[in-house]
Amino acid sequence: MENEVWISRNITSQIREGLKSRPALFITGMRQTGKTSLLKRNFSDFQFVSFDKIENVREAEENPGKFLNSFSSPVVLDEAQYVPGIFREIKYRIDENRNQYGRWILTGSQNFLLMKDISESLAGRIGIFHLHTLSSNEIRNSIDIGNRINNSLVLGGFPEIWSNPNISPENFFDDYVTTYGERDLRRILDITNLRDFQRLLKSCAFRVGQLINYSDLARDVGVSSVTIKTWINALETGGLIYLLQPYYRNLGKRLIKAPKLYFSDSGLLCYLL
Repeated sequence: MENEVWISRNITSQIREGLKSRPALFITGMRQTGKTSLLKRNFSDFQFVSFDKIENVREAEENPGKFLNSFSSPVVLDEAQYVPGIFREIKYRIDENRNQYGRWILTGSQNFLLMKDISESLAGRIGIFHLHTLSSNEIRNSIDIGNRINNSLVLGGFPEIWSNPNISPENFFDDYVTTYGERDLRRILDITNLRDFQRLLKSCAFRVGQLINYSDLARDVGVSSVTIKTWINALETGGLIYLLQPYYRNLGKRLIKAPKLYFSDSGLLCYLL
């Protein structure tokens, strides 16, 4: 059996530089882009705390200050969006000493820039980096991909698909979509029927590159337009899709015209089609 291969990420050097001039950094990106693996491999001098663990979430929610005091800097706080109160505490500590750099790295599968409470708490106090799925350059520089480069659009750029020769891309995406719905969305939204949400994903895939039409999506899925807007916002915040805003010389048109919908990873898109 072949061993899993480590694929170096180009963003690593930028993170190191960011730590020299900022008290805290955010590393965002959708699940499975390799945030945790990158930090554990390249920043082993940091203590690592995961908020995927319920007991850590509970303790941090009860007393954020006491929780942070139990760790000495530098610290990685993984999936920090699950404890919004931690951001206010970090803001307070940064304001006490803005010249103490490299104290925290926070990661999250949600786009912090789209989360109002968080972005307002730490605006101007942090450096933000977004970790995308693998680029073709990162893939070619790390592994012998052989003929797989011809299928790169279908495979996409999730690191596990390229680094683990024993994994089935179809099984990976099956698990990814299921886990995202059950694990992430139920923490964010009150979704009772995951099949409706999966239908939305497929409907979005069929309409990729088109102007987004919430009424059409609502009709496809069988829920209200208001619900669709909420779910689309969750998908965008989670990094699975992005909405490309139109450009017009007339600013008013930019604000009122509908954006186009795209998926962040071509492999996920192809799986859904």
